[in-house]
Amino acid sequence: MDIFGLEKLSLVDYDGKVSATLFTATCNFRCGFCHNSALVLDTNALTPMSQDEIFSYLTKRFGILDGVCVSGGEPTLQKDLPEFIEKIKKIGYSVKLDSNGTNPDMIKLLKENGLVDYFAIDIKNCREKYPEIIGIKGFNTEKVEKTVDYLITNCTDYEFRTTLINEYHGIEEMKKIAEWIKGASKYCLQQFKESENCIDATSLSKVSEEKAKEFLEIVSPFVKKAILRGY
Repeated sequence: MDIFGLEKLSLVDYDGKVSATLFTATCNFRCGFCHNSALVLDTNALTPMSQDEIFSYLTKRFGILDGVCVSGGEPTLQKDLPEFIEKIKKIGYSVKLDSNGTNPDMIKLLKENGLVDYFAIDIKNCREKYPEIIGIKGFNTEKVEKTVDYLITNCTDYEFRTTLINEYHGIEEMKKIAEWIKGASKYCLQQFKESENCIDATSLSKVSEEKAKEFLEIVSPFVKKAILRGY
């Protein structure tokens, strides 16, 4: 596992848990609003953490912390992710995985082996707008669709989430997303926070709270629970 960051204590990364957050390297997307540009664009400039250091910290803090969030980058690109999470579970932690949903086989393996307690899957936009928002021409959303279908059919402890960007998300896009994820347990509309650490730090802007509430009204009838996050 290539771990390039550890947030030692978080009250916001794993709802209902006091957690640590681990950041894996590399991603197969190039989303302009990504805050972890160093993990995506230039991992050669970073020094990976040792697993001994990570597990020593998690072992010592167990009981104060009760959850671990594995984020990135895109964690499911790491082939040894199941073995790594298994070690976290053996300490006694609940585990949340943040993912872009492009590796449905890994999601299924983690779910069916009881390694992940909660999945948070990014829905970047409606399917036809994916290439534009992730920076990959001709991107096929088939694998993301498989992940969405698998979780809706086989899981209850998950959420889909969309970071709202003025330049990408409007009423029509939100209607199409809602129809796509119909029946989902939870859908979170997240506020974009402008930062110099974003891959595209200059041309993107956040959706207003008023507009976000309008989007929330659009998507709510299609899912079991819909919320705003960060507003």
